[in-house]
Amino acid sequence: MKQTSETTFHPVRRDQLREEREHDTYRQQQKPAEPSACVECGAVFHAGRWQWAGEPPEKAAKVLCPACQRIRDDFPAGFVYVGGPFFAANSEEILALIRHHAQKEGAEHPLARIMGIQEEGRAEDGVLITTTDLHLARDLGDAVHKAYHGELDFHYNEGEQRLRVHWRR
Repeated sequence: MKQTSETTFHPVRRDQLREEREHDTYRQQQKPAEPSACVECGAVFHAGRWQWAGEPPEKAAKVLCPACQRIRDDFPAGFVYVGGPFFAANSEEILALIRHHAQKEGAEHPLARIMGIQEEGRAEDGVLITTTDLHLARDLGDAVHKAYHGELDFHYNEGEQRLRVHWRR
């Protein structure tokens, strides 16, 4: 008697090379020539990473860093919504904390920057902060939550390579 099966078992081979699942337009496919300097912000690509180096070297190739490209295209990687009655009463203090944290992070990581801060209607509706980096958006949400508690939610969309952070109190 012959047995037939509608589905056939195929063992998974783990030795095959697979392409990346995620596609991020702003992720560089290959490293720029060293040294390279961003024509907009002055960040320098040296020793395998982007860094602030003061004056770019004379022989540096002129390129546009991924953060400046995102800013030029107005295509943020992170969205941080901060709002609620507590925010309305303490907005200047909370925004100062956010700016300070972003400045501190940006000193070490040139590609992590705030793109903009815009009000969302009424004072208690809060503000929307856009960032060039997913990690900065998460760090800003964590910093506000650590300082002021409240409700903190993260929504990550793999297909878009974007993070939405919501903090409310």
